[in-house]
Amino acid sequence: MKQLHNQSEVSIVFLTHIRSLKLFPEDNWLVVGGETENIVVYDVNAEAVVNEFNIEAPACYALAIAQDSKLCFSCCANGNVIIWDIRQKQRVATLTGHDDVVSCIDIAPGGGILWTGRIEMDRHILDSRAFSLGCCPTESWVAVGTERGQVNMINIQSGESYVVNSHESCVLSLKFAKSGKYFVTTGKDYLVNVSTTPYGTRLFKMHEDGSVLSCDISSDEKYLVTGSGEKKATVYSIISLSRLNI
Repeated sequence: MKQLHNQSEVSIVFLTHIRSLKLFPEDNWLVVGGETENIVVYDVNAEAVVNEFNIEAPACYALAIAQDSKLCFSCCANGNVIIWDIRQKQRVATLTGHDDVVSCIDIAPGGGILWTGRIEMDRHILDSRAFSLGCCPTESWVAVGTERGQVNMINIQSGESYVVNSHESCVLSLKFAKSGKYFVTTGKDYLVNVSTTPYGTRLFKMHEDGSVLSCDISSDEKYLVTGSGEKKATVYSIISLSRLNI
């Protein structure tokens, strides 16, 4: 298990609330979406904008990156999911199906299934609105962060499920580590939690200065990035501690 080293952090200030951000697996790039019509691709090392894409909607609430780092999926306030070719700098397709805001998205292992969620409540599935979701890359767990501060952990093969009480209010973002051993959640309560899969045992937590709207973990598990209501992205370095063996 890794632990965050708070002394090694970099903050990047943006001009809007950051609703979602993703690290590219093979580059030092960060794609950021928020309460604006553009999503921005940012080079962390160069501290410069690589590209911008217009989503033709007031906001982008969630992002996903394909495993080959070529495609980006943006979830829009108008209910659409737009697929972008980041390398060719062009729109590939627009997916429809939601009537309102698409609040969360993730790609299942293998890349064949795209999971999306919406803020509208579906009582056949959850008894609280879905604000975030994540697919475990190594097992059949799908985790859904809800308005009530809980994480619903569901095994889509066996039907096994757990409810993790992780936050005092909305779970705004959720991300599994590539190893699948742990996941990160962030909330309106200013907290960043790191918990084990699937039971949700909390390993440690951090407190930021405002609501933490989004998060991501690099594919090598060396970095954690968060986006906040304070209009900044914070990149944390991660160090390995042998005493935390999960």
